[in-house]
Amino acid sequence: MIDEVKAPGKEFFSPARSIGAAMSDFMLKHPDFYLFSPDETTSNKLDAIYEFESRAWDLPQKAWDLPEAANGRIIEMLSENTLFACMVGHLMNGESAMMTSYESFFNIITSQILQHIKFLQQSAVVSWRPNIPSANLLSTSTCWRQDHNGFTHQSPALISALLSNPSCRANCLFPLDDVAAEATFIYLTKSKNMVNLATFNKTEQPRWLNSHQADAQFASGGVAIVDFADGSEVTISGPKSPSVSANSDDSTVQVKTIKKANPHDDPDFVLVGVGDIVSCEALAALKILRQDLPELHFRFININALSYNHIGLAERPLTQKKFDEFFTADKPIIANFHGYPAVLHQILSQYTNSERLHVHGFEEQGSTTTPFQMLSVNHASRYHLATDVAKRLNRDDLAQKYQKILADNRDYAYKHDVDLPELASY
Repeated sequence: MIDEVKAPGKEFFSPARSIGAAMSDFMLKHPDFYLFSPDETTSNKLDAIYEFESRAWDLPQKAWDLPEAANGRIIEMLSENTLFACMVGHLMNGESAMMTSYESFFNIITSQILQHIKFLQQSAVVSWRPNIPSANLLSTSTCWRQDHNGFTHQSPALISALLSNPSCRANCLFPLDDVAAEATFIYLTKSKNMVNLATFNKTEQPRWLNSHQADAQFASGGVAIVDFADGSEVTISGPKSPSVSANSDDSTVQVKTIKKANPHDDPDFVLVGVGDIVSCEALAALKILRQDLPELHFRFININALSYNHIGLAERPLTQKKFDEFFTADKPIIANFHGYPAVLHQILSQYTNSERLHVHGFEEQGSTTTPFQMLSVNHASRYHLATDVAKRLNRDDLAQKYQKILADNRDYAYKHDVDLPELASY
């Protein structure tokens, strides 16, 4: 448990490794828990579980093999179809499990996942059907960090499929950092009768939140005002224990930032991040805009959960009243989304006038390129978000400045195979 983060955004940790460590502890305490995985447990940085548990294997072993045993609870097979079917059978026995895969390859089993949602819908109306643990999917090695595998490994399409399903039996979770990833894992272990897709990266990312802030975000409808770019002080009201708040029913908990100057002012612009890497870009845009437009007030909001037509969990969505409190009633909203932008645009449009919205995200562009260029070619970089603000203000000078920086990085990346040092911060 992380009680304090002394330098938000300055220390770097892997969200995947955080979940791997949490899973390792959970497996020790729950002998019926299984992990189902293609041959990617180590690649996805979840390999802390090998310290306490073995991979299921009943054939001769080699000296270089990972820990293996006939009764191992790590089920590895390069067949997502078989793994998901086995996991569902385990869940229907009332025993918990999770499945992990590269983000792009979860799409292989989209139909199976949707069929399981149909089963959950039908079983809910049958009185003798017991609650079962949720089907929890850990999606990593995402589109934004396929610097080497390229275009074949870039697809957040399962997010779209789940968020367009009107069953209200699916949640898509986007922890901001490694601390939020651990809070997400705690929620997953408590969840019943749902399909939960948790999307996070295995690369090292900035740490922003402490455990209390990450937990409270779950209870506040999935949103938090996170503002460290100018040294603002963050205050929390709500539950303190992750074992309680990550699955709490208290919808009144809020995560608020008290800005050192003008704490009660509505912002002129609201920046939003949904996903770890794209949120880091939005926070970088926040810093740029505060430097270039010091007379304006900007707010950054992180969203850690989406469900059908709602921000927040399906069982605890963000209300319209809370939306207006966090996002204001009429200020421009510039959002950066891990998945396809139209998906988030549709959800935000349920809460507000679409004319307020500028939504960025994955546009099916990229292939093998540098991390910042991957953001840039999908119009999801910090400078694309900043350009939205400049254009709203008719500040052509700033828009041209930002486009020049983007062009400089493109040329530098093509020549040196890395981004400009000042843009390669994570």
